[in-house]
Amino acid sequence: MSYLAPAEFAQKVVDAGEAKLHMATRDVLIRSFMAGAILALAAVFAVTIAVQTGVPLIGALLFPVGFCMLYLLGYDLLTGVFVLTPLAWLDKRPGVTWKRILKNWGLVFLGNFGGCLVVAFLMAIVYTYGFAAEPNNVGLAIAHIGEARTLGYAEYGFAGWVTIFIRGMLCNWMVSLGVIGAMMSTTVSGKFIAMWMPVMLFFAMGFEHSVVNMFLFPFAMIMGGDFSIMDYFIWNELPVALGNLVGGLTLTGLALYTTHVRTAPRKDF
Repeated sequence: MSYLAPAEFAQKVVDAGEAKLHMATRDVLIRSFMAGAILALAAVFAVTIAVQTGVPLIGALLFPVGFCMLYLLGYDLLTGVFVLTPLAWLDKRPGVTWKRILKNWGLVFLGNFGGCLVVAFLMAIVYTYGFAAEPNNVGLAIAHIGEARTLGYAEYGFAGWVTIFIRGMLCNWMVSLGVIGAMMSTTVSGKFIAMWMPVMLFFAMGFEHSVVNMFLFPFAMIMGGDFSIMDYFIWNELPVALGNLVGGLTLTGLALYTTHVRTAPRKDF
């Protein structure tokens, strides 16, 4: 798969973070919009397969196809820029400031959310014949997912909030490994394999991904899910996004940077 050693692709990771911070606003919005839309389609595809087969693992096996496509196209997810852009600041790249990083995160969030919302409405039309019929089995399944992953956590109060935060951490630990995986190889097949494995793991384990949820929860509300917009933001999107940030940055980004870019002094025994 034309594998690159960690010392080689770690530098590419920092370069990618710097490049994203210098992109034009228009390009950031378009790329993040398309990333959200493609990931949303992959999510509804995976849930559809799981409902049709009754085997959720099959949906998890197939979900990464959307993730692989969007990263090969150079599109951006919020979970990815959470990891890449701070490394450019840590490496003291020219012109990289926290103001620029936060602006980038905000633009990517808006683009991802916009793409997910558009796909949510389009798929709602598909599954209800233009709102002329009741939701089908897939629509109802996603509606119940929305309820379980908001009100289900709220039942446990602070313990529920901590649980979803940790699920967000574990999620972006895996997803950010997928982002890095795209840089581990110089061939398309190698990139696919390296991205596929950790993303499949996150989906199969039911961890929480902030961008996937930008589709699932609006779609669930359209399909009749019994929870509010505030329930979604307080008991899902906010703790999940924070967990994604902490998990991806510390468990993937900083671990990679400190051991392969800014390594500790060599010991001579």
